[in-house]
Amino acid sequence: MTTDDILKALSNVQEPDLGKDLVTLNMVKDIVIDGNNVSFTIVLTTPACPMKDMMQRASENAVKLLVNKEANVTVNFTSNTSTNRKDDQQVLTGVKNIIVVVSGKGGVGKSTVSGNMALALAEGGAAVGLMDADIYGPSVPIMFGVRGEHPMMKDVNGKGMIIPLDKYGIKLMSIGLLVDEKNAVVWRGPMASSAIRQFVTDVDWGNLDYLIIDMPPGTGDIHLTLMQTVPITGAVIVTTPQNVALADAKKAIAMFGQAQINVPIIGLVENMAYFTPAELPENKYFLFGKEGGKNLAEEYDLPFLGQIPLVQTIREGGDEGVPAMVGKDEVSKQAFRNFTAMAVRNIALRNANLPTTQVIEIAE
Repeated sequence: MTTDDILKALSNVQEPDLGKDLVTLNMVKDIVIDGNNVSFTIVLTTPACPMKDMMQRASENAVKLLVNKEANVTVNFTSNTSTNRKDDQQVLTGVKNIIVVVSGKGGVGKSTVSGNMALALAEGGAAVGLMDADIYGPSVPIMFGVRGEHPMMKDVNGKGMIIPLDKYGIKLMSIGLLVDEKNAVVWRGPMASSAIRQFVTDVDWGNLDYLIIDMPPGTGDIHLTLMQTVPITGAVIVTTPQNVALADAKKAIAMFGQAQINVPIIGLVENMAYFTPAELPENKYFLFGKEGGKNLAEEYDLPFLGQIPLVQTIREGGDEGVPAMVGKDEVSKQAFRNFTAMAVRNIALRNANLPTTQVIEIAE
C-alpha cells in the first residue's frame, strides 16, 4: 500500500453535503502506512458533523475494496469549522459563524430553540456562544439557571471587556445579567441598539465556531443594528404550526430577503409541532395545527430543519434552569439534536456555495 493508493481510493468517497470527494476537498491528512495497518485523518467542516459515521464507514470500505482487503483501517477525525467571513474581522474577530434565531412574533419558543441549539452544537464538540439580544424580555438567565449572577470585567489593551458567563460548556451573555430582573428595561430604540452593539464589541467572546444570537420578536431596530455591526452567516426562522405564527414568520422571511439585507436563511424549524403524552408514546396530537411550518418552508423553498414536539419536560427544564439538552428526556434531546444536525449541514452548504454576507448600510 502506498499513500497514492490510499488517496486514489478515498477519491471515491464523497462528502455527503458538499457533493465532492474527500481528496478534492482536501479533507484527508496524515496518512500513515505500516504493513497492513493504515491510518489517516479526515478534517471535518464542523466538529458537530452529523455525517461523521457515514464517512468513516465509506472510507474503511474504499480502502479494503480498492487497495487491500486485509487492511486494518483507522480513521481519525479533526475539524476546521467552515466560515465565509471575508470582512476585516475587527468585530468578533475569533467568531467563525454568526447565526441569528428569529421569529415574527413572541411566544413561539425562540429562546428555547436558541439555547438548545447552542447546547447541541457544544455537545458535538464545537465552541459556542449564546447572546440573548432580547433587550426587553431576556429569557437566558432563567433558562440557564444563572439568575442573579453577574459577568466579570477584564482589561484588554486598556479597554474594559465583559467576560461572558460559562454554563453547560457554552458562553452566555444577556441584558438580564446586567440589570435587576424586577426592573423593566424602559429604553427607546437607540438605547437598546447601543446595548446590542456593546454585546458585540465590548464582550470578550474569544474563539468560537458558532455564536448563536437569540433575537427579539419582530423586525425592528435591534435586527438592523446587529446587521449593521457584524456580517451574519445566516438566520434560523422559528415558528409554530398555527396560522397567526406562520403569518408573522413570513414577515421575518421577507425581512432577510430584502435586497439591502440579503441574509441567507439557514432554514425553518417548527416548534410545538405536536403533543405526545408520556403514557401514549405512539400518539401525536396536533394541538396548534398540523405541519404548518413544513408547508411554509415548502412555499418559500426554504430548508425545513425539523419539528420540535410540545413536551412538558422542555417547559419544566426551561423554568428550572436545566435546558432540555442537559435534562433527562431523550425524546426532547433527540429532537433538538436532529434539528441542529440539519442546521449544521445547511450552514456548511451556505459557506461553500453562497457569497459572504456583508455588513449592511442603511440610511437612518
